[in-house]
Amino acid sequence: MVTVREHARLTTGSCIDTLDTHHVSPTAFDWLCTLQSRLRPGGASLLEVEGRQWLRLDSLVGVIQTPCGTTLEILPKTHDHEDDASCSRALLRKMVASLLDLPAKEAGEAALEHFDVPLTEWVMRQFLLTLQRLVQQGLRQDYVRVEEELPYLRGQLHTTVQMRQLPGRAHHFHVRHDVFVPDRAENRLLKLALERVRHATNQADNWRLAQELSARLHEVPASTQPQQDWRAWSRTRLMQHYQPIYPWCQLVLGEGMPVALAGDQQGLSLLFPMEKLFESYVARWLLKHLPQHLCLTAQAASEYLCWHDGRRMFQLRPDLLLRNHNGAAVMVLDTKWKRLEADNRANNYGLAQGDFYQMLAYGQRYLTGQGKLALIYPAWTGFDVPLPMFEMGPGLRMEVLRFDVENDKLCVSDSFWHQSPVIEVVSQRLA
Repeated sequence: MVTVREHARLTTGSCIDTLDTHHVSPTAFDWLCTLQSRLRPGGASLLEVEGRQWLRLDSLVGVIQTPCGTTLEILPKTHDHEDDASCSRALLRKMVASLLDLPAKEAGEAALEHFDVPLTEWVMRQFLLTLQRLVQQGLRQDYVRVEEELPYLRGQLHTTVQMRQLPGRAHHFHVRHDVFVPDRAENRLLKLALERVRHATNQADNWRLAQELSARLHEVPASTQPQQDWRAWSRTRLMQHYQPIYPWCQLVLGEGMPVALAGDQQGLSLLFPMEKLFESYVARWLLKHLPQHLCLTAQAASEYLCWHDGRRMFQLRPDLLLRNHNGAAVMVLDTKWKRLEADNRANNYGLAQGDFYQMLAYGQRYLTGQGKLALIYPAWTGFDVPLPMFEMGPGLRMEVLRFDVENDKLCVSDSFWHQSPVIEVVSQRLA
């Protein structure tokens, strides 16, 4: 197991193994160099090659299993626990749990912190425990039409085939009948995910539980057409008890995740862009604290940067957009997973000029140049005080906010919320 964090450097040469630099085998190094081409074009980057012996990881976090057997665990770079892998691991699991909209019972402290294992083992454990509860409640079964040859009559005689029966087999009957079996799309996907977990896990408890559940699901065939079975997954009232396992099955099979790598050689690999995880976490936190007359839109896409020859060009997609009950936009927020330094004013606190250009465009198009903007960064000991207000133009102001991921708290300065009655309500609710 190679445990590092985002932006770490890997080498085939000799080095002191830490969370920021680590040695890997030449075969794992070569495989990682070719992995970038498998990721989605234009998406998150996994690494940058630095010569023949070094490569630098990007902002993807999660677990990768290489064909040679190396397991690479990439943790988020927390800002107050530099050398504590367990805290980074717990933070990653908490963000993934938020991404899946898990209930509080499943995403509680015991599930997220006390089970200190890599992300893939935690996902497989949660899948197995959820599947165990589902099996105890009872798998959903359905009638399936079966055509077979029997020495006795059962169901409906298939007369067309029976008339072609050879004389020596006239005592056998070709029949059609319905059987009540658990062979349905949802169960087939669960069996496929279970088999993948059974072969991929390295934890003894997970393996034993997977073996037990595999024996109990011996009547269910594994899915051979996953895409078709995903489309057939039912969400009716009779299938409500299947909904808790749906996100875990998606994770195991790599369906619908930002970056998921799976295969017989690689076992189970999961990667997440840290920027997207942070954005999703902040958005879900805001949804729980906003008043009813405000609605939050993630990745709004109604405005464009300019018009050209009768058509719109360059779509603008802010991370978060707040609207009031009339549908009017009142605030644009954007999240950035980056460390700022409140005492480094000479270097603009670590802020990027391109981000300010982006926010100015959002303010002009979504707020018509009048309103409030906010950039949200993770809080840490070097960014523990609010920054002064940024004037983006007449009537358009922006503040850089701190979000404490560990304590689930948005740190808001009073000057930011006292400008509008609508925003004042939000401030009271967030407090």
